[in-house]
Amino acid sequence: LLLYTTNTNISHSDLRRRCVLSQEEYYGCELLLADRDMVEQQADEILKGCGVSSGCHFSVVGACFGVVATTHTLVLRALNAGIQYRVIHNASIMNAVGCCGLQLYNFGETVFIVFWMDTWRPESFYDKIKKNRDMGLHTLCLLDIKVKEQSMENLMRGRKIYEPPRYMTVTQAAEQLLEILQNRRDRGEELAMTEDTVCVGLARVGAEDQTIRSGTLQELASSDLGGPLHLMIISGHLHPLEVDMLKLFSGSEGLKTLKMTDSSTYVS
Repeated sequence: LLLYTTNTNISHSDLRRRCVLSQEEYYGCELLLADRDMVEQQADEILKGCGVSSGCHFSVVGACFGVVATTHTLVLRALNAGIQYRVIHNASIMNAVGCCGLQLYNFGETVFIVFWMDTWRPESFYDKIKKNRDMGLHTLCLLDIKVKEQSMENLMRGRKIYEPPRYMTVTQAAEQLLEILQNRRDRGEELAMTEDTVCVGLARVGAEDQTIRSGTLQELASSDLGGPLHLMIISGHLHPLEVDMLKLFSGSEGLKTLKMTDSSTYVS
């Protein structure tokens, strides 16, 4: 969302409240939906609305300086143009995942799992999961979102025709990981995880119908968590309190693949 306003008397706390409500009548101005292309390619046009007597407010979903560098680019261009900025921090999935019971300081590098295509089936995210697992750390897996994507034909012909939105599910992510495990097994590699590794699937975090499911990777590959947005966590070493929390979201079988290595550590 991009917000232009000439009312500089609106406090930041009031602006934040109005952003949550997300209705133009509360702002008293027009809201403009800005996709990534617009922010990256038309940043100078956006910043023209940020004069001395007017304010330019840029709202994002999640962390202001989160997973992508789009916001960083806009801030740097603003500063180069002599425009000051102030950050109003937002809720983020990077800390909201704590709702599943895993301790946030036990997470390693976050990975992004993309939709595979017929001619492009990357496995690089698995190597990062392996690195985290080797250190006993959990891995937060952000799942692919395809919005305003063009087919190859429309892209080559320069036609602004977009494919229907697609959102990767936990099931799809788990299926891709299972295939990667088989590929690595066939190549004789030592695996970072197995089909029995305990994972967590989350859907619509923060919503009233939020869903959390813990179980093995194999179990998550056949779990239906409902509508988007989804994400998945690959567990590392688990503290007993983390295990107790995960059992709240497991099936009737519990988490039987967990093994205790010492009095304070479980692995799978």
